[in-house]
Amino acid sequence: MMMPGIFGENLFDDFMEDFAFPSVDKTLYGTHAKNMMKTDVRETDAGYEIDIDLPGFKKDEIKMQLTDGYLTVSAAKMVNKEEKDKKGSYIRRERYAGNMSRSFYVGKNITENDIHPKYENGILTFTLPKDDKKVIEDKPRYISIEG
Repeated sequence: MMMPGIFGENLFDDFMEDFAFPSVDKTLYGTHAKNMMKTDVRETDAGYEIDIDLPGFKKDEIKMQLTDGYLTVSAAKMVNKEEKDKKGSYIRRERYAGNMSRSFYVGKNITENDIHPKYENGILTFTLPKDDKKVIEDKPRYISIEG
C-alpha cells in the first residue's frame, strides 16, 4: 500500500525501517539533515544580515570559526542513547546525536571583531560588513556568540 509523504518524509517507511535496521547509526536529525541550517542572507547598504535556523540547540552547542576567509558555523547535539529512562522504554526515537556545519566565504579581510552573532529562539543572527580590502593574517579565529 502506498502512503503519502508528509513534508518530504514517509512516516510509514521510516517507522518500519526502525524495526528492520535497529542498529543502523543515524546522523543528526535522521536522513534529512540536509534540510537543516536553513539560511537567509539579506544585503544592506553596510553589509549582509544572516539568519540561520538552529532549533533545539543551546548556545554552547554552536561554534563559529573564521579561517582563510571562510566562516564556518557548526552545531553538535548529544542525546542520551539509553533504551529506558525513569518514565519507561522507548519504542521509537527520532532525535539523534551528531553534528552539522555550514561554511560561507566572507573574504579574507573580515575579522572576528567584524562579526557580532546572537542566538535567540533557535535562530543564529549576525551581520557581516562588506569587504573593505584590509589585509588580515591567515590563522583560525573563533567567535563568541551572545544570547
